[in-house]
Amino acid sequence: MTQSSCPTQSRLYEGGKVVAGNFGTADIPGLLHEHKDAVVWLDMLDPDEAALQSIAALLQLHPLAVEDAVHDHQRPKLDRYRNHLFMNVYDVRVSTNGPAPTVEKVEISAFVAERALITVRKSDSDISAITKRWDADPELAKHGVAFLMYGLLDVVVDGQFAAARMLDEAIDKTEDAMLEEGGAPRTVRLYGFGLRKALVQLRRAVAPMPDVVGTLLQQDLDLVVDGLKPYYRDVDDHARRATETIDTARDRINSSLEADLSEQSNQLNDITRKLAAWAAIIAVPTAITGWFGQNVPFWGYEHVSGFAASTFLIIVAGGGLYLFLKRRGWL
Repeated sequence: MTQSSCPTQSRLYEGGKVVAGNFGTADIPGLLHEHKDAVVWLDMLDPDEAALQSIAALLQLHPLAVEDAVHDHQRPKLDRYRNHLFMNVYDVRVSTNGPAPTVEKVEISAFVAERALITVRKSDSDISAITKRWDADPELAKHGVAFLMYGLLDVVVDGQFAAARMLDEAIDKTEDAMLEEGGAPRTVRLYGFGLRKALVQLRRAVAPMPDVVGTLLQQDLDLVVDGLKPYYRDVDDHARRATETIDTARDRINSSLEADLSEQSNQLNDITRKLAAWAAIIAVPTAITGWFGQNVPFWGYEHVSGFAASTFLIIVAGGGLYLFLKRRGWL
């Protein structure tokens, strides 16, 4: 099995077929020597630097690449070293259920050598989708490490594109609610902020991918053979579409949140106008009754006619002001 201090999975491909599997790191030199045309895949789950030393010595991996593979939260990138490549990508999963969307990211580092692909997962995840992608097309598997890289990138980028579409569809469901008259309910508004946060998190993992795939297609790398170039271009297209979908979705949710804020402001202004109008109407009887309530003799003082006159003035002045404000749209 394996002498490594971390869980591993492994396969040996020859002529597009798996000829060995579940072997340890120490067995790799012998297998590559025995099978001259074979390539090896080794997956390591959250290894420390000591666990990587044996494979680093075998493939002459650069110390800086080994350091990046051990430490979490590296940016998506493709670095070129003298005898190997180092790639860092994120496999993402999105859930739009619950009070807010959630984004789960699994960081995957990869060492790409002439006859070996070493993947390092920083956290536990289901890697079966990648192996199924490799098994689905044994004819292409004869291209060795370039095919293994394609299968890995294809699954990662398809997952990113699916996550971007899920968030975009979630915006479709909340957009109408956020544009309701009077503003969206608090739960819908909080969900909208959650969507914006999820899109920002997803974009950090997706935006650099077109550059990563584009660098792999450069002729001076001599990695992607002509038979695989259309497949890599397809991955590049999906990566660009995922980025465009995220950017479009982010613009949509920002516009919806701004429209909701504007609607809340309009509602507040309408309420303020109504309060001001009613305050003006109430001020009329207050002023009249205050005047007639002075402790000095006045017209109609201590007579029913004075009370009737003040009441008449209150009704006429207050009613007239009400009709005026109603016609102006303040009430």
